[in-house]
Amino acid sequence: MSGMQITLGPVLFNWPTDRWVDFYARIADEADVDRVCVGEVVCSKRTPFRDDAIAGVIERLERAGKEAVVATLAMPTGPREMRAIAETIASGCLVEANDTATVHLLAGRPHLTGPFLNVYNEAAVALHRALGATRICLPPELPLDAVCRLAAGNAVTEVLAFGRAPLAISARCYHARVHGLTKDSCQFVCERDPDGLDVRTIDGRNFLAVNGVQTLGHAVTAAVHQVGALRDAGVASLRLSPHSCDMVAVARIFRGLTRLAPDEAEAQLAALPLPGPLSDGYLRGLAGARQLHEVD
Repeated sequence: MSGMQITLGPVLFNWPTDRWVDFYARIADEADVDRVCVGEVVCSKRTPFRDDAIAGVIERLERAGKEAVVATLAMPTGPREMRAIAETIASGCLVEANDTATVHLLAGRPHLTGPFLNVYNEAAVALHRALGATRICLPPELPLDAVCRLAAGNAVTEVLAFGRAPLAISARCYHARVHGLTKDSCQFVCERDPDGLDVRTIDGRNFLAVNGVQTLGHAVTAAVHQVGALRDAGVASLRLSPHSCDMVAVARIFRGLTRLAPDEAEAQLAALPLPGPLSDGYLRGLAGARQLHEVD
């Protein structure tokens, strides 16, 4: 995997604060990654639980030689949330923007963009670069040929290589609704599902997953068979999205793709306790739920 960096994306799920801190401590000490994103992306109601811990997490990551990035909300919905984002920017930390309002608040200073922004063509890549983006994580539903076109001549692109694909954010909380609660009185029930709550079709087949107000794919993206093509296309970084499995092992597998055959990397990932089957449907231009080697 020579020439490509590894980014660990933000924890998307509502893990208890102690577990969240311990997770990043192990990442700092043991994970072979170049960059680590922290911060709340999905629901601002979770933020107060992390406020007192995030500075220490960032300090430990940086002390371990990792580049620490603070990821912002994908759908800020009010003045309070925008003020919090503005305060994060004003603190001087490196920010990953996940909505266009945050991009404009950054006022051209160097930043990253997350997979929640709609970057689907060369013009969008050029625009975000002009606005200060030094790394652009592409949306997870792009096929390999589109990724290769966007990466050509742009040494800033990043691609989701592992994790449930983030598909949508809503103003309504699915997690609360399924438990007969409202968003305002949710009792933080999303904490019960550390990798998201599985959604099934009416005939009982696994389909999607929900994480509070977020919709994810049920399958776990694993781009092990496309890493060579992504590298050759000029993709700058692979993104690993945290789950409750051993993310140190996941990072080791992707870092080892210079010597591991893709089939061996696939087998090692499949041996982990993952929340869904491995998939690379989007990269192959198929439905995102298509599992590795599965065809239409």
